[in-house]
Amino acid sequence: QLRLVESGGGLVQPGGSLRLSCSAPGFTLNLHAIGWFRQAPGKEREGVSCISASDASTYYAEPVKGRFTISRASGKNIIYLQMNNLKPEDTAVYYCAATHPPNYYRDYVFRRGDEYDYWGQGTQVTVAS
Repeated sequence: QLRLVESGGGLVQPGGSLRLSCSAPGFTLNLHAIGWFRQAPGKEREGVSCISASDASTYYAEPVKGRFTISRASGKNIIYLQMNNLKPEDTAVYYCAATHPPNYYRDYVFRRGDEYDYWGQGTQVTVAS
């Protein structure tokens, strides 16, 4: 069973940066589309960014556009979310999710949480001074 592991969260001051990582020990993710989601206390889970299985397409939610970058390591087994110019409203638990789409959906970005089959346990990101 594929298990996703997130890392890289922590406490950072406003304006600072963090890089989150998503991996699947013992598995490769080169055939998977990946999404990053977050959930703040008292709020619903929201999509942050996603990348297609082919890496040809990416998506960013409006609140993070221009500040966050999703990428896949050259070996394709780690997916990163580089977060710059962090704001207090970015405080949340961040989750990565994966799905293995059919070949004809390799360029597709999956924006909804219910489109993903595998989820990590989450990593806490706190932006505060």
